[in-house]
Amino acid sequence: MSRLPESQFQTSWVLIQLGRAYFELNDYQKSCEMFEAARRIEPYNLTGIDIYSTALWQLKQEVKLAFLAQHASEVSRLSAETWVAIGNCFSLQKEHDTAIKFFHRAIQIDANYAYAHTLASHEYIANEDFDKAIAGFRNAIRIDDRHYNAWYGLGTIYYRQEKFDLSVYHFVRAIKINSRNSVLECYLGMVLHANKKFSEALVHLDRSCALEPANLLPKFQKANVLASMENYDQALEELQQLADAAPREASVYFMMGKMCKKRGELLKALMHFTTCLDLDPKDGHLVKNGIDKLHSAAAQHSLDDLTDEDEL
Repeated sequence: MSRLPESQFQTSWVLIQLGRAYFELNDYQKSCEMFEAARRIEPYNLTGIDIYSTALWQLKQEVKLAFLAQHASEVSRLSAETWVAIGNCFSLQKEHDTAIKFFHRAIQIDANYAYAHTLASHEYIANEDFDKAIAGFRNAIRIDDRHYNAWYGLGTIYYRQEKFDLSVYHFVRAIKINSRNSVLECYLGMVLHANKKFSEALVHLDRSCALEPANLLPKFQKANVLASMENYDQALEELQQLADAAPREASVYFMMGKMCKKRGELLKALMHFTTCLDLDPKDGHLVKNGIDKLHSAAAQHSLDDLTDEDEL
């Protein structure tokens, strides 16, 4: 689309399509920029505000999302997309029951609105009502079997329920529809890891990293897999890269502490656990437990040294 003449490029239709494309690539900031540019040209065109509102949800832009929902309700209360935007607004505020009500209002206006079924199902997941969530995702797939979001949603439920083979099946179906989505590859890698298929997990986590290098989650999950394979050196390399990219991420230092402990590097482990505790005191009980185990290991190590000297 960048090759289009400026007169054609600067139209709301083209900008909305670009907004959708960036959204599918998980570039939510760029997606919002495209939708905002489209709205400046046609402020009363509600096409695509369902995706735009979800992008704002992903970025936690509460004020912009509330303004968009208010504007949409003033333009047309008979548009299903309006109620999706309002539902996303309440979802971001963690008012899941209210969000479900508005997503269902969108479905009442358009019963074949697959995306509204999917968003309602995610709210059911937040409420841990998995039966209704599964039913909603299946309705979305019945309406549009290429709606990868619903395949992904089912995959996440089966992952949480530890039905790993079912989860893998649904994530693979989602990836066949959208092969450029790093989140799908990452989740498939996580499920394969949970199912102890470590080599396969690494393949998909590497793909996820390649698709979206700025996304740190697949690198963290890759370190988890390497740790499960007892490849502590490589796991630490991945974690060090994460620490350089996100120096205030406590979970990275906690895992680095665990890896150093596995390698017998108790002082380094203590340093990482202490950094973790400084960054995230609310999880202090976990870190302090790790530090206590370090002290126990150090004491045992000293006792072993004394025993060895006695034998000499």
